[in-house]
Amino acid sequence: MTSSPPIRSSGLTKRFTRRTAVDGIDLTVERGEVVALLGPNGAGKSTTIDLLLGLSAPTAGTAELFGGPARAAVVAGRVGAMLQGGALLPTTTVAESVALVAAAHRHPLPVAAAMERAGVTAFAKQKVAKLSGGQLQRARFAVAIVSDPELLILDEPTAAMDVDGRRAFWTSMRELTDTGRTVVFATHYLDEADAFADRVVMMSAGRIVADGTPAEVKAVVAGRSLAFSLPDPAERFAERLRALPGVQLVEVRSTRIRVATTDSDAVLRLVLAERPDAHDIEVTARTMDDAFIALTAATAEEASR
Repeated sequence: MTSSPPIRSSGLTKRFTRRTAVDGIDLTVERGEVVALLGPNGAGKSTTIDLLLGLSAPTAGTAELFGGPARAAVVAGRVGAMLQGGALLPTTTVAESVALVAAAHRHPLPVAAAMERAGVTAFAKQKVAKLSGGQLQRARFAVAIVSDPELLILDEPTAAMDVDGRRAFWTSMRELTDTGRTVVFATHYLDEADAFADRVVMMSAGRIVADGTPAEVKAVVAGRSLAFSLPDPAERFAERLRALPGVQLVEVRSTRIRVATTDSDAVLRLVLAERPDAHDIEVTARTMDDAFIALTAATAEEASR
């Protein structure tokens, strides 16, 4: 058993003819971490995963899994992957697909155990071609874990799942991570990153723009959010708020106003003084959404210069 981290990249870069998809990423993931790669579409998350798994050759830089090439770790059954483009044979059943992958590994989980953990037992005899989008994602998950991997790499794992499916998926994921496995998952669902990751690596325009716990990432955006409702359309008063020092954003939806500010006390005093008819007032800490918007917008602005 090597002491090298499950994932280590240095200067990892991927350039295409007209764009740079991944731009000099340095990333180390330690054993037992649950890491979310968070970013908008086109941020470079999927390309980064392809580079880490050895499915694409970097233009520059290096990537290692457990201190060596990705292929060696995959062949040894130490890595399980669930990719957006991962296809299962349409004419096989779910159980046959999982069994086929299990047969390629030396020490796999029992097929029934992998299917139970992935929540596919109920439709195990169903043909892959007949699966719904959410069921297909669960079947891919069963295939990813049947090798009993130490490292799981998942690209948008809950895409096409409904709310109940996402909840069930993350329940099963918690059971896996409680055993000390390392998990890296790419997502654009802010709530998933906030709720399930120990660490959030936020990407924008192929670069890492934030790396830390969910609380640390949210803390990069100073201030609070204040929201309230008025009995009449709110746009005129919104202009008054936008003129206040420290106000970063004012959103108006009919009679509801949301203000992002570094001085919520000043905003609240103004609201109470000038609009005593304001009601349903809420003052909250900044969210992952706020950090996401601020950090990715800053990177996009820099890239456009």
